Amino acid sequence: MSTAVGAASTTKNVVPFKANLDEEITNKVGNGGESDQLPYSDDEEETDEAEEEEDPKLESDKEMDPHPGPQFSLKEHIDKDKDDESLRKWKEQLLGSVDMSAVGGRPDQILPIPFTNDPKKSVFTLKEGTKFRLKFNFIVSNNIVSGLKYNNVVWKTGVRVDNIKKMLGTYSPQQEPYIYELEEETTPSGFFARGTYSARTKFVDDDKKCYLDASYQFEIQKNWPTPH
Repeated sequence: MSTAVGAASTTKNVVPFKANLDEEITNKVGNGGESDQLPYSDDEEETDEAEEEEDPKLESDKEMDPHPGPQFSLKEHIDKDKDDESLRKWKEQLLGSVDMSAVGGRPDQILPIPFTNDPKKSVFTLKEGTKFRLKFNFIVSNNIVSGLKYNNVVWKTGVRVDNIKKMLGTYSPQQEPYIYELEEETTPSGFFARGTYSARTKFVDDDKKCYLDASYQFEIQKNWPTPH
């Protein structure tokens, strides 16, 4: 409040000063002065005032931190407040329908060969509507493997629901393992998609040599299984 009053009183002091100055200059011109140009104008005053004001964009740039703090994933933010029940629930409501089990990804599920000694036992469980990708790791030794093919057939309640055939290529012997990734897929979802599936996986080359022929079962459920 005091600043506003001070600004108003300063303006009142300026007005008569300018009026007297204009009168003095007019008298000089009327008396045959050499110059009829004012030493300054209102436009020049406004320009000076505009230059004194800081650019708001520059001011906001100064306030920005060029070194922001560390970034956290959604799961990390939830875990930080897991002991505070009210804050944890508030964050879960804020995130809405975000699938926290899928945030940040899940660890790879490794299936060693043989998958299982009991083909009637499920070797893994997938959550419905989840994206997944198969990745093969294998070593070729002694001889060249020409035209290696991957074939996977899936049944549910005795009905074939999927049949994938993929040419993997030709591989020469080497000590380091080869890695081959298939395209990303999505598990089916819905009541009828849930349940137990049986599958048979084969790897055969152009010479009809079979490197793997495995039968197994897996499940698709509404949620991921609870870790033991």
